[in-house]
Amino acid sequence: MLLSHFSAATLFALCISVVFGITQRAEPKMMIRFGAFCFALFVGGLILASWLMFAIKH
Repeated sequence: MLLSHFSAATLFALCISVVFGITQRAEPKMMIRFGAFCFALFVGGLILASWLMFAIKH
């Protein structure tokens, strides 16, 4: 299975978000909300960092 850098980073963000959601909140509803929030922040940061690196290179 070949993954691009973006796919690998998104998969990593998903795994970390699940762990953060489970370990940082006590109620199942809050676990899901916090995990989704973390995932959105990770993917947003990933996109922001990729645009920043693109701008630096060009």
